[in-house]
Amino acid sequence: MLLAMDVGNTETLIGLFGEADPEAPEAMGFARASGEHGLAYHWRTSTVVERTPDEHAITLTQLLDLEGLDLKSTVSEIAICSSAPAVTTQLRRMAKRWFSDLQLTVLGPGTKSGMAILYENPREVGADRVADAVAAYDLYPGPSIVVDMGTATVFDVISANGEYLGGAIAPGVAISLEALYTHAAALRSVELVKPRSVIGRSTVESIQSGVLYGFAAQVDGIIERILDELGEATIIGTGGLASLIAPHTKYVRIVEPWLTLHGLRIVHERNHSRETT
Repeated sequence: MLLAMDVGNTETLIGLFGEADPEAPEAMGFARASGEHGLAYHWRTSTVVERTPDEHAITLTQLLDLEGLDLKSTVSEIAICSSAPAVTTQLRRMAKRWFSDLQLTVLGPGTKSGMAILYENPREVGADRVADAVAAYDLYPGPSIVVDMGTATVFDVISANGEYLGGAIAPGVAISLEALYTHAAALRSVELVKPRSVIGRSTVESIQSGVLYGFAAQVDGIIERILDELGEATIIGTGGLASLIAPHTKYVRIVEPWLTLHGLRIVHERNHSRETT
């Protein structure tokens, strides 16, 4: 089975592709697109820059053990994309020490993605953005816009011919809230849930309203401007906050929580001759 890891600035998404336990309620797949192998298991952990290679191996071992799986006998291939260079280095070291006999793909400059990158400097495009774009075109062939709502809110645009055109990057919810709390002493941290109304009747509800509806409006506003240049497109939401924000937008009607992992799987298969097992 293929172990795929998407390392973000705040959280790391880990998925195991292959034949799922039919009794596992979380098992899901992408059978409607390329490949018959679905996402059998998935986990989400905090991204910890200080983790050593051995600590990464221990974390993975424990996560699989929760599902009754043995890491050494279950995992046959590893694919990684990362927005944190220091973590990338440690994961490479982990793979070299503990999994040197497995096929490894670390998505980055020079990795064959199968997608033309029409950025002025293609090496500047983050690995997660490439994986999202590859997955979006695989699942929804044609022009599309991926909105990744995580530490940053990232917009990626794919052409009708499957080319990566570029996009936009805006500060995400967590970054904005941190700045708000840092520079406004009277405001405190709040739970990110839908308030009773847009007009908040307490400081907590006012912050919740501003964050939820403010970011939803930001997403819609940027999408509208992209559509003015691109024309019709499929809009896909992903990222840790997509399920919270997308329902309050006008344009994001498709949410694919595992989009990056799916794209990473495709890139891995394009870089190795044999299929994931």
